[in-house]
Amino acid sequence: MGVMHIPGHQNQKPGEVSLAEIRSVLGDCHLCPLGETRNQLVFGVGNPHARVMFVGEAPGKNEDLKGEPFVGAAGHNLDALLSLAGLRREDIYIANVLKCRPPGNRNPQPSEIERCSPFLREQIRSVWPDVIVCLGNFAAHFVLHTDAGIMSLRGKFYQTGHFAVLPVFHPAAALYHREWQQFLDDDFRMLGAWLAEHPAGGAR
Repeated sequence: MGVMHIPGHQNQKPGEVSLAEIRSVLGDCHLCPLGETRNQLVFGVGNPHARVMFVGEAPGKNEDLKGEPFVGAAGHNLDALLSLAGLRREDIYIANVLKCRPPGNRNPQPSEIERCSPFLREQIRSVWPDVIVCLGNFAAHFVLHTDAGIMSLRGKFYQTGHFAVLPVFHPAAALYHREWQQFLDDDFRMLGAWLAEHPAGGAR
């Protein structure tokens, strides 16, 4: 992964730069036009030393208003899914590929991802999780450097350097495609099994 050059930390090691420092560099970001249309920048939230980091696509309406990721209906679904993996919100860290809501919840544009993604890379380096769960296509494409669709990617783990990566459907997608909820349930149970088989600090 590339790195964002934080002053004084050009050669930082994983976990060396704090999330607070990254948030400070991000500031009142206007690197792309989304800075003009958002209500709030949605940086990320959760355990700064989480074993599991969730990466979503972009803030939605509720997230844009509150300034936190996954607080709407998709967030409620995520909470239920976490329980299937034996996890709670306080155990995990959640961030998005984009920190600002695209107007009308449209798809992120390549130029927006290019400007915003260095901050996500640094968040991943700061948290340095064991597992990255990619919620939906845009997160999976970013983390795995693939154009494959989530339907073909889901259901198994991938290894990318230090990280085990699990692509899953976005929790919001299952609100519109109820038949996909079973896939999410299965994948989160698989996540729980992986965590049980790979205890923290144990051999990978």
